[in-house]
Amino acid sequence: MESTFDPAQALALVGHHYRADDYYEVGREKIREFARAVQDYHAAHWSEDAAYELGYDGLLAPLTFVSVAGMLSQRRLFETVAAGYDLSQVLQADQILEFHKPVVAGDQLTSDVYLESYRQVAGNDMMVTKNIITDQKNELVMVTRTTLVGRGGDGLDAEITRAVEEVIMHGQSFANLSNSAQPASTTAPPTVPPTPATEPGTGEIFTRTPRTARFEEVSVGDELPTRTITLTRGDLVNYAGVAGDANPIHWSDHVAQLAGLPNVVAHGMLTMGLGAGYVTQWLGDPAAVTSYRVRFSSFTLVDPHRAGHVEFSGRVKSLDPDTRSAVVSIIAKSDGNKIFGRATADVRFS
Repeated sequence: MESTFDPAQALALVGHHYRADDYYEVGREKIREFARAVQDYHAAHWSEDAAYELGYDGLLAPLTFVSVAGMLSQRRLFETVAAGYDLSQVLQADQILEFHKPVVAGDQLTSDVYLESYRQVAGNDMMVTKNIITDQKNELVMVTRTTLVGRGGDGLDAEITRAVEEVIMHGQSFANLSNSAQPASTTAPPTVPPTPATEPGTGEIFTRTPRTARFEEVSVGDELPTRTITLTRGDLVNYAGVAGDANPIHWSDHVAQLAGLPNVVAHGMLTMGLGAGYVTQWLGDPAAVTSYRVRFSSFTLVDPHRAGHVEFSGRVKSLDPDTRSAVVSIIAKSDGNKIFGRATADVRFS
């Protein structure tokens, strides 16, 4: 069935945004919880002394930590701007993270969330959201772009919605977003707050020399050591709680089957977080990553009775002597299937 989220209305909402009504404060123990959830054991995420040694003011957050605050922002977007969707029936197709400043314990992050584009493809609604994240100094920390695919209105599967409501954690209802929320008005969009002090792509804050290998020691074609990571249902449930991603397709066999999946699947942002840790362990300095892009092409299936595995490999794709930087391509496979259709990280060297 076609979505009742009218395309003309959706297009009129493109560019509208809201500012989160409260900041998200980054806690030191939350950083450790998240690092454990994405199996990232770089010392700077666990030891303040190790973080100080790298030149940071506090415990350093893993690259994809922003997804914790991002889940709250995304939910708000579907309540105010893109109402009429059930988040349990919305899939993430692509994620881009652009880093401008490291996130450390004690930071207070504010999100400005935009509906950047909307189009219909093969009966599905495809939306790109942009999140501009600033800190307590109103300095640019990160810009994220997420491509989401789903169906709203009459395109929703009522059976999935009912099943989700029977198993979802109290206070995390997805149905409230699709049933009670009213479509946002095209004539009275959310108030647009002042533009953040630093525009994306300007005022780069990478002034410290990264604690990595020297640029001259790296060559095009260099391969990163292969790493295989184990994922169990317990890991998926833990990540769901830590990151706030309550979608039952990640832990309920019944809901996963209704959604047409052969088994419960790992979160896209979980596999992306695993990939980030894989790169930064090799790199040595997590904040030497300036961007991280992943296009998802398949799922990591996790059986209830045995662990699943994701194998990561990578290589240096290109080098830029002017900026002493490189593009690293990342491959993630599970049961022989490529999880990432295309994944790259832009990194700096000393």
